[in-house]
Amino acid sequence: MRSTGEGTWLGSAKWTGKIYSGGWRQSEGGTQQVSEPATGEQLAEVGVAAPADVARAGALAARAQRDWAEVAPPERAEVLLRASRVLRDHSGAIREWIVRESGGVPAKGDYEIAAGRSQLAQAAGLASLPGGEVLTPPVPGQVSYAWRVPLGVVGVINPWNAPLLFAMRALAPALVLGNAVLLKPDPHTPVSGGVIVARMFEDAGLPEGLLHVLPGGIGTGQAIVADPHVAMVSFTGSTEAGRAVARAAGEGLKRVALELGGKNSIVVLDDADVDAAAASGAMSSFGYQGQACVAAGRHLVHADLVEPYTESLIRQAKALRMGDPREEGVAIGPVISERQVVRIERIVGESVAAGARVLTGGRRDGLFYPPTVLDHVERTMPAFTEEIFGPVAPIVPFRTDAEAVEIANDTEYGLTAAVHSRSVPRATAVAEQLRTGMVHLNDVSAKDAANAPFGGMGASGNGSRIGGTANLEQFTQWRWMTMSRAA
Repeated sequence: MRSTGEGTWLGSAKWTGKIYSGGWRQSEGGTQQVSEPATGEQLAEVGVAAPADVARAGALAARAQRDWAEVAPPERAEVLLRASRVLRDHSGAIREWIVRESGGVPAKGDYEIAAGRSQLAQAAGLASLPGGEVLTPPVPGQVSYAWRVPLGVVGVINPWNAPLLFAMRALAPALVLGNAVLLKPDPHTPVSGGVIVARMFEDAGLPEGLLHVLPGGIGTGQAIVADPHVAMVSFTGSTEAGRAVARAAGEGLKRVALELGGKNSIVVLDDADVDAAAASGAMSSFGYQGQACVAAGRHLVHADLVEPYTESLIRQAKALRMGDPREEGVAIGPVISERQVVRIERIVGESVAAGARVLTGGRRDGLFYPPTVLDHVERTMPAFTEEIFGPVAPIVPFRTDAEAVEIANDTEYGLTAAVHSRSVPRATAVAEQLRTGMVHLNDVSAKDAANAPFGGMGASGNGSRIGGTANLEQFTQWRWMTMSRAA
């Protein structure tokens, strides 16, 4: 076993086999091995937080949060800006961990680092926004005003596909608005989604007790949701797991923000630039092996353009080199786990058995699944109905704009979409009819921005939004006060 970054800022001697909770300490839940999907090599060992660890962390966080809420907002913001500088200064070691632990190519690591820094900067800006508003008093002579106060302790449960970015997306606004955080990284990426985060804020001077990094599985997550000190849970993951989190949080009348799955469409109208649309489609379906909630799971293409679009998409799929993401020129790394690659195989296999056709790809090599293009996809097939979370592009033709809208909306999900057309008014008219929380014209489906309200509709979330000023609503609550001159 070799720890990535040994002898550097991220050297493992400090954190091997430990959790971060009031400093680095041994956990009650034992340890877990961290492995590399591309090679199977054991990279490191982290602690696993047991329910007793979560209970201790919740109590420590609640005590620390009371003092943190009294710190001036600009001082809280400065901690985030220092964390951003730590992320910049150690980007090489951090990138290596993202590549080896998550199976993404180096460009994916660079993206997470840049986007994570953007999230920190955007969150720091929240400190300068008005903290409340003066209201018209209900009685003449009174003063009436309302202001935002922290929730207290926020539980953040993160997935493996963008572990560093998603951690920054939730905990940065939560901290700058005066909350403490219990962060549970996914078991596949406990270093890039947990240890790195702890080291960043440790170096940035965040007061002890405000951030607890608690790796673990379902039991750890359940303990965080149930902990009486946790006022809110921010969860990113599958729709099935999100429903379970919502049920458990509801028992405690806790606020819950759910960013869940998607079955997203790229809609290519008959006046689109075919090659540009196919390039967007390839990036949306094949980028990071399609392992993103915002990946394109359907390519809805006007019947007159299906042939050239399909040919262009196949060319781009075949041009993507698959292999160890550390190797020069590799564009497609491994799928995160055996469980996930089996799921992709099942969805493609069942669809082919029902009449779909594999035009390229479709056969895995260990955890490596090649970019795959399917046609003859019917709306009853798993490739159409299920979120694949793999590098698979099902193509479905349509004849009219109205039919494209109807097909795109034929799903319980409602996260994101893209519409391609040389006519922006026409693309806009289509986009406005799509039941999604986000839509992008002449672009990829997979987009994110720190200042944008990110989230979905239907089975893609509970209507919550993270990003920009939407974070004010997520991570604070209102308090109203009136003052009278005399009783």
